[in-house]
Amino acid sequence: MQCLTVKIRFFPEDPKILRQLGKEYVRVVNQLTEQADRLGAFPKMTTKHVESLLPSAVCNQAIRDAKSVFRKSKKLGSRPVLKKPVYFINNQNYSISENTIAFPIVVNGYTRKTTFRAMTTNRDWEWLKVAKMGLMRIVEKAGKWYAQIALEIPTNVSNGETIMGIDLGLKVPAVAVTSTGKTRFFGKGRQNKYIRRKYEHRRRNLGKLKKLSAICKLGNKEQRWMKDQNHKISRQIVNMAIQEGIATIRLERLENIRKTARTSRKNKRNLHRWTFYQLQQFISYKANLVGICVEEVNPAYTSQTCPACGEKNKAIDRRYECLCGFNTHRDRVGAINIMHQPVTDGHSLSA
Repeated sequence: MQCLTVKIRFFPEDPKILRQLGKEYVRVVNQLTEQADRLGAFPKMTTKHVESLLPSAVCNQAIRDAKSVFRKSKKLGSRPVLKKPVYFINNQNYSISENTIAFPIVVNGYTRKTTFRAMTTNRDWEWLKVAKMGLMRIVEKAGKWYAQIALEIPTNVSNGETIMGIDLGLKVPAVAVTSTGKTRFFGKGRQNKYIRRKYEHRRRNLGKLKKLSAICKLGNKEQRWMKDQNHKISRQIVNMAIQEGIATIRLERLENIRKTARTSRKNKRNLHRWTFYQLQQFISYKANLVGICVEEVNPAYTSQTCPACGEKNKAIDRRYECLCGFNTHRDRVGAINIMHQPVTDGHSLSA
């Protein structure tokens, strides 16, 4: 099973009602956790014990959330206080069609399951038709309303034997090599470095002017840009895997990558800021959705070992050459070795 969240935009006629219910939901959760904190334990209760303006099904969910928050607070040693309005509905109390979404709200003191006009993408609708739906979260962002729905999607892993190895890096964000001999380079390392330098220069200038809020917004913009790049690269990789009939994708295990990865002094800062793990996660969940298995392997010496004879050599710039005559792009060498690399016990690690 693959877990993911879809986001569906919908259009309430009276947003004030949803805002009030969101505030009421948060108030109930905070009140119950505060009460449990005073008692030292979360008491047994039902909706009869809670005074709220929420529908009974939603109030039940608020009680469950409060219990979960209290358990976490016991581990953390401090009680968190929720501030952002939110509204949760369990999967038994909402319904979705291609153009509508319906869930219970309170209007003039009465609970009504209300239908809202919604926009569902073709991809999301295909997932909704086969998925097991979980909790739905109603949120407002920049004046727009969204229903965020947790899904469990069944995956059918192929029984084929075609494998793809992927090497991640800075100058070339990703290189993929298949066991059938196909190679493809993904992303533009120079563009990524340019964008990083541009944002760093802007932050430095804003820092001199002490515009802290502007620096924060700039950082968020840079993160969104990087996330978008990782989404595009991962989608291109998975599309190639589908076209080539790949059964298994192998990625390098990313533990201590910032300590072990090869890089120059000028690239060291970029190495620490590049979101390798995020890209790997995007590849994993998109591959799993289409039934492709993803494994992690030990990356030791994958960039130095000759795929032809097994001797270890250091690449000169971007070119790898071995005394046996084998030569190619050094990142391609890493992808080939990752494709064939086992871990110490002889079994690949499931991602």
